[in-house]
This record gives sequence, structure tokens and C-alpha cells, in this order.
Amino acid sequence: MKSPNHQPYGSTHRNSRFYLKVNTKFWLSHSVALLWMCISIYLAKPWLIDLSTIISLPLAFLVIAGISYIPGYMNAFLVASLIMDKQPVLKDENPNDAITLLIAAYNEEDKIYNTLSYIGKQDYRGPIQVILINNGSTDQTVETALKAKEDFQLKMDILHEKKPGKFHALNLGLLHVKTPYLITLDADTLLHQSAIRYLVARIKSSPADVSAVAGSILVKNSRDNMLTKIQEWDYFLGIASIKRLQGLYQGTLVAQGAYSLYKTESIREINGWPDAIGEDIVLTWKLLEKRWKIYFEPLAVAFTEVPSSLTHFFHQRSRWARGMIEGLKQVKPWQQPQIYTKYLTSINLIMPYLDIIYTFCWLPGLVLAFFGHYWIVGPMTLFVLPLTLLSYGILYVYQSKFVFKPLNLKVRKNIIGFIIFILAYQMIMSPTSVFGYVQELFKFRRKWK
Repeated sequence: MKSPNHQPYGSTHRNSRFYLKVNTKFWLSHSVALLWMCISIYLAKPWLIDLSTIISLPLAFLVIAGISYIPGYMNAFLVASLIMDKQPVLKDENPNDAITLLIAAYNEEDKIYNTLSYIGKQDYRGPIQVILINNGSTDQTVETALKAKEDFQLKMDILHEKKPGKFHALNLGLLHVKTPYLITLDADTLLHQSAIRYLVARIKSSPADVSAVAGSILVKNSRDNMLTKIQEWDYFLGIASIKRLQGLYQGTLVAQGAYSLYKTESIREINGWPDAIGEDIVLTWKLLEKRWKIYFEPLAVAFTEVPSSLTHFFHQRSRWARGMIEGLKQVKPWQQPQIYTKYLTSINLIMPYLDIIYTFCWLPGLVLAFFGHYWIVGPMTLFVLPLTLLSYGILYVYQSKFVFKPLNLKVRKNIIGFIIFILAYQMIMSPTSVFGYVQELFKFRRKWK
């Protein structure tokens, strides 16, 4: 997707007289998903019988459930939910509340100047206080930030936190926040010129029990190589579809640290960011546990730099998987007070099972299929593909028409990246996630980067 430009635009939100309550959408989507799963179970009976002659019926059921039944159910639920999703209209698109940006930085001298320059170009009418927390940098991060402060006339303070760890840096910054809202921003993330305005507008238009709003993250370095081209589609379709699903049910599971807005008093009530490798995941789940809701604003767009090497990608995504396990340990799904968040967080309980089945059953089954043995991977496994394409098609139309067009952004032509994303991305993701689960199980040393 092309980098942000700075042209004015008008309101983009849709009005509709027909309205379904969230609870109705939730159960309707479940009904569609259950129907789809029942059909897939019926059609897959020959597959189950054939595989059971090789590995026994219980094991065959576990394998096929992890490859077909459950993924099909989840995709059907996603598709039904996306079809019924309508973003609430903003009450005021031009708020002017004072806000604070917290930026934790470690050796970011080559990126921090550009990040701060985009903050200086915001069309937000309210005062913006920037707090940069230098987390033990050994390069010229601070000097570069000071130059940007002067060049862009930013209201910025620089703090120093020697203890390594992003959560230490953010908690130090929290002590100095004096505004009712704060935004966390990664030091390599660029904001669209209206990003802050839409983020604040969303929380100002939300009920009082909404404590945070997750922004929309897209890829800024997609042209680097094929790996970044694939990740462009993951952020544009995969992650965005999950965010929209969770936002519809008022329980966005990760108000990501890269770019999200929080009510300052809510963060202080849960004692700030936790000591966790996935500090934003655990923080979000603790907010949900307090009966607060988390929204998602697709128009609040920021651009992040994704890993351009397999090693960096492997470390990042295994860290995310490990962070999910940390969240499950600290806040159990059944401890969530709302039915939507109970369900959404419970899905994470079965993710290790799905990733393990995919890694140790589906991938070997794919190899066997090339030699004519369709015991695990065969025609029935393609039954999930139409739903996947349908969900991505719905989101592509939504993103193009209701997000990119009003923000004066254009979707890049990246057909090869899309094909590889659809056909092969999970082959990388599941083994990577499994490694993250192993890291947490054996308590490997945690790393911020």
C-alpha cells in the first residue's frame, strides 16, 4: 500500500436505517458457522474413514478437526460477522482534547526522525505532547530526536530508562502523562496525517466503558522483498479482518503497542504495562477483565516497518505467539466478564492445537500428497479455501472503498505476494508459532527485539 499523502477528505462513515444488535449478530454468525461445520463433517466422512484405517479413529478425528472442521467454522464465523459489520458513525470528526504520545525507543537513530516528522504533520486540532523514553540506546537516538523536535516544533520531553524492556520504558512515561488520553507509538511507525484525529474521534464517540481504541497498522516497506510483499497482505487483509471481527464484538484482543489509544486512568488502574514479552496483549486482556471494552478504528492508519529477513520475522512472530500464551496464563478466558470476550479469548486456547496439527500433520501430509498419498491433504482440504477467499474479498472491498479511498491511499498491485500469502503463508506462520509456544513452555530468555 502506498505511503500516506496529505490531501483533505470528507466523512466516510455509512448511515443505515436497518440495524442489528451486536448480540443478534453474534448468534447469527455462530449459526452460520455451525451449519458450515456440520456440512463439512458430513462431506468429510469418507476422508475420516480412510484416515482412521491408518492412525485410528480418535487420532484421525483430531487431525481432520484441526485441518478442516475448526478452521472452517472459524472462517465461516468471520465471513458472517464481516458481512453484518457496520462501523458506528463518528459524533465529532474534529476533537481537540489534549493527548500524550508515548514512544519507547532503543537504538532508533535511523528511524526516529522520520517518525517524529509525521507527528508534526498531523491535522489534529488539540495539543499533542510527545514523551520519548530512551531505553538504554547506545547510538544517536536522543540527538536525532532533539533535532526533530527543533525542526518540527514539537512539544516533546525525553526521559531515560536504563532497565531494558519496553514495559519499563512505557511505565516510566506513564508517570509523566498529564492528559486524559495517551497513545503508544513505536519508534519506527509513521502516522497518516489524520491518524490521531480519527483515533481520538472514535473514543470520544464511544460509550463511557470503552477504555482503548486500537489503530489500523499497515506495511510501509512492502517493496523490500517477497517476504515484505506477503506481509503487506497479512496486515491489509489477515490482521485487519481479525481486528474488525473483534471490534464488532467490542473486545479487540490486542490494542497493539505499535499504535493504540488508551484512557490514562484505565492504564493506571491496572498498574500500567506488565512484565511480559507481549505486554500489549496482557495489558489489553486486563482491561477487558475490568469490564471495559476495546474498539478498533480502521481509519486511524499508521505504517510500520515489517521484518525483511526470515530470521527477524521468525523472532517477531514467535514472540507474538509467546505473548498470547502469557496472556492466557495471566487472564483466563473464563475470567472475562462478557460473553463476547470469553469467546474471543477462548479461541486462543485452541490456537496451539491448530498450529501443532498444521505443522506436524498438514505439512507432512502435503509432501505425501505430491507422491499420490492423499491421507491427510486432499480434495477435502480445499473446502476451507472458498471461505478464506470470500472473507478476504469482503475485506478488500471494505478497505478499498471505506478506508483507502477517503484517506487518499492506493492499494499497490501485488498479485504474486497475494498468491503466496494465500497458498504458503501459513506454512511459515504455524511452525514459527509452535516455536514461540515452546519458548514460553521452557521459559527461554525474553528479548524485546
